[in-house]
Amino acid sequence: MTFLLPMNGTPWKAAEIPLTSLHSTSEAIMLTLTSLGGASTVTGSKHLLTNGDKRILIDCGLFQGLKNLRELNWAPLPVPPSSIDAVVLTHAHLDHSGYLPRLVRDGFRGRIYATAATRDVAELILKDSGFLNEKDAEYANRKGFSKHKPALPLYGVRDAERAMAMFTIVPFQDAFELPGGATLTFRYAGHILGAASADIEWGGRRIAFSGDLGRYGDPLEPFASGACTPRSCRIDQVRILPLT
Repeated sequence: MTFLLPMNGTPWKAAEIPLTSLHSTSEAIMLTLTSLGGASTVTGSKHLLTNGDKRILIDCGLFQGLKNLRELNWAPLPVPPSSIDAVVLTHAHLDHSGYLPRLVRDGFRGRIYATAATRDVAELILKDSGFLNEKDAEYANRKGFSKHKPALPLYGVRDAERAMAMFTIVPFQDAFELPGGATLTFRYAGHILGAASADIEWGGRRIAFSGDLGRYGDPLEPFASGACTPRSCRIDQVRILPLT
């Protein structure tokens, strides 16, 4: 794994641990996991899986909260957005989906994989976020309090609309092929409508991204049925669990 951790708004700091698998030919496959957010902080969730020249981003959230975190939204990603082949979205909350319009604006041209309800909730959230970004920039320019001349939005409504056109719906519990030979299965996670844990098999390894979990016993959020919990996931897989 490779973790890139934002340290109080300072440049990214990397540390590497290999995730390897063996083919029948005994050639080693190297997978790397790069945390571009949601590490050393509870916001801005972005986790990049790399296998050779293929890249899959799990979640694409905005940093929120204190100014030093919000400023990270303006920093270029450590990899070009155009080099990312796919985005897997666990749910639609802004700290997991809110950077998608900016990713598209900066060159991402792949597909965004999500459940049907996550896609619908994301449309509401991302368009509203784009509108608020535009209004914030407009207000800053009208009042003249920004050091930037002119102040610009991180992204706008049109960027959100372009991101929505790139969604592909993936049903719960169905194995779905991703670019580069990876296989995605969404499992119920509760939390909000459409929320899922992302179970990815790639290069002979299985990596489970829990997403945000909860709420037990809610009839609208069937968390218990088919969920990939820490107890139910296979022992041989890698589990990525948020500590929020």
